[in-house]
Amino acid sequence: MRLQESGEMYLEAIYVLSKKNTKVQAIDVGAYLGYSKPSVSRAVGILKRGGYVETDPDGYLVLTEAGKSVADKIYERHVILTEFFVGIGVSEDTASADACRIEHVISDETFSAVKKQMGK
Repeated sequence: MRLQESGEMYLEAIYVLSKKNTKVQAIDVGAYLGYSKPSVSRAVGILKRGGYVETDPDGYLVLTEAGKSVADKIYERHVILTEFFVGIGVSEDTASADACRIEHVISDETFSAVKKQMGK
């Protein structure tokens, strides 16, 4: 299953929230992304069917290995691109917002070149 940008954003949100709190609920994801409960419920259902997310016995969201792999990739891109943009003089807020949009469409080749340029 090929994820769309929104699916990647949900996985990244679960990943970021799980780094802060060990337990992540759908309501936390909605608050983090600014989305409604029905939107989050629908997206989580799609991610579950795709094998990216599971719920533990207490109802908390847990990334599967496939989900972690995608989330790691997207989060790394966000962090590196934000650092790159800040390094060339873009404000932190703008750099982060731009990185959030670009992280979903940048090619592996271009991202590797950015990382190489930054010495990462």
